[in-house]
Amino acid sequence: MGKKLIITEKPSVAREFAKALNQNMKSKDGYIESEDYIITWCVGHLVTMSYPDAYDESLKRWSMDTLPFIPTDYKYEIIENVKKQFHIVRELFHRNDVDVIYNAGDSGREGEYIQRLVLMMAGYNGKAELKRIWIDSQTEDEILRGIREAKDSSAYDNLSNAAYLRAKEDYLMGINFSRVLTLKYGYGMKQFLNQDKMVISVGRVMTCVLGMVVKREREIRDFVKTPFYRVLSGFFIQDKSIEGEWKSVEGSKYYNSPLLYKENGFLKEESAVQLIEELKNGNDFPLTGILESMEKKKETKNPPLLYNLAELQNDCSRFFKCSPDETLRIAQELYEKKMTTYPRTDARVLSTAVAKEITKNLSGLKRIPQVAEAVDKILSEGKYKSLAKSRYVNDKQITDHYAIIPTGQGLNNMAGLTPTAAKVYELIVRRFLSVFYPPAIYQKVSLVTKIGEERFFSNMKVLAEEGYLSIWKPPVSKKKDEKEENGEEETKFDMSFLESLKGLKKGQEIQIQSMEIKTGETTPPKRYNSGSMILAMENAGQLIEDEELRAQIKGSGIGTSATRAEILKKLVANGYLALNKKTQILTPTQVGEMIYEVVGHSIRPLLNPELTASWEKGLTLVSNGEITPEEYMKKLNDFVSRRTVGVKALRQDDLLSRYRYVSQFYQNKTKSPDKKEETKS
Repeated sequence: MGKKLIITEKPSVAREFAKALNQNMKSKDGYIESEDYIITWCVGHLVTMSYPDAYDESLKRWSMDTLPFIPTDYKYEIIENVKKQFHIVRELFHRNDVDVIYNAGDSGREGEYIQRLVLMMAGYNGKAELKRIWIDSQTEDEILRGIREAKDSSAYDNLSNAAYLRAKEDYLMGINFSRVLTLKYGYGMKQFLNQDKMVISVGRVMTCVLGMVVKREREIRDFVKTPFYRVLSGFFIQDKSIEGEWKSVEGSKYYNSPLLYKENGFLKEESAVQLIEELKNGNDFPLTGILESMEKKKETKNPPLLYNLAELQNDCSRFFKCSPDETLRIAQELYEKKMTTYPRTDARVLSTAVAKEITKNLSGLKRIPQVAEAVDKILSEGKYKSLAKSRYVNDKQITDHYAIIPTGQGLNNMAGLTPTAAKVYELIVRRFLSVFYPPAIYQKVSLVTKIGEERFFSNMKVLAEEGYLSIWKPPVSKKKDEKEENGEEETKFDMSFLESLKGLKKGQEIQIQSMEIKTGETTPPKRYNSGSMILAMENAGQLIEDEELRAQIKGSGIGTSATRAEILKKLVANGYLALNKKTQILTPTQVGEMIYEVVGHSIRPLLNPELTASWEKGLTLVSNGEITPEEYMKKLNDFVSRRTVGVKALRQDDLLSRYRYVSQFYQNKTKSPDKKEETKS
């Protein structure tokens, strides 16, 4: 019986496999070996796509005459600084005593691509059986299960096809569009940027994200604030100060009036003053109002769905001011320390199989002091038994991996975590535990007080039962719009006060002690921060805050969970976007806005989030075997060729006026910076 060769994604993972197999492993140069197994590794990519000059030396020089460049057969080459490891892996492939080769690369599209390239370049001879190990965590049990249940490599051929197509797509768009736009417009741009040379780098996802940030910035820039004036009343019930807000509902003198900004505000202050005078009718305060109605109702708030990578990146940006790249690095570290499951996932639910064995995860968490009591209660009261029938388990919503949850293992590694990594881990643990808790229940009371024909509305909300909020305690935000989301809504009322309202009756007189005019103004759209941009990318350019709706359109995003952080990092590194590390706010640079103008004028579809998402959707269809690679490639070649030829036909000086406009804006901004804007962004 021959040996089994396992190829992992990197040396640290190889060591985990060796530990799990528990054999007498001996370290060699570039691999580990025992009597039954050989374990080796990649170090990221070992193979890459060749640049055009590998096809023809003349293509090294950028020229309009050689565009579009669309190869029939793609060339690949070994990356120079990892040649030694590649040759080690290739020699192991061809050893006569190897009869099974396991691909144990990262369990995702990119991991599949890395290993398939190595297999292709190594010239695999077909003697050994090829198998794929697919695991959700690096615990010993999961590694052994992965080896035991490894499928034939061909089961992942569709995923491999999609991976190759993604690389070809990025290559074709990057090579052709970057070259043609640089040749056509780079010279004109560099004059305004005081640069010796100007390369316009564009890409399928990168340029779309740039467009989203520029478009948002221009909406903010062009926004004109509109003041409005609200009328508020103050009165006492059971010695508690209550506030009422006037609204022009049906029956009001001002119903649908052109004087209104919205139903609860006037366009001009004098209109608000006039309303108060009308209500006073020559009298002083207190005025007598009538309680027209009182409505009580319960509001139930369920624990949120579990974390996928995008949700985790968004929360870490909000709570800890971590960039998506840093959050992914921490999530990967926790995964490699066996503390959490696979991080590059889009799913926010668990599989039925995992739900059946969830006590393993829970039992291990009893060792964490902050949550030990909660875990013990979940286990002793059997709160986990109904998990499989809850909304947190759904096999249909899982493609490659289920949500990010703690494994309950690797807790000896906690001492070695950075303070930020420890916070991220606790966030994942608390989100996981919250799904075993009942909903939070709020008691809401709405009062309508009538003065003449005008009505004032008062709303009170009290947390009646904490439910999952007793365990789900993310860092408290001082921002008003985040308090309710985190269960931290401030209120001056309590349940005893709401109970005392039972004595109130419809038609009862209410003494209005005061009225005031509160000035407000419309606000511009918010800038993207790194976390909200990740969510917007996941949702095809829409910043959808409702988690149920986000779940419905899952799979229609820009980029993938594995690549989004890297895209943002590249845009900042290229100098197209600026990232404020303290606030994580994203803003465009002058170069970024000029490239936006270039692309908008020449290859506008690249700025369209829906179109960019459709390319990603197409790759998913290939992964699912619903369309063939040939169908996808035909559309891709046509798009790249048609758009490249289209740019060649445009005039070079078409954009000079737009360059001038952008340049002038940034010059003026430098001369008189908006300090308030600088603070925000």
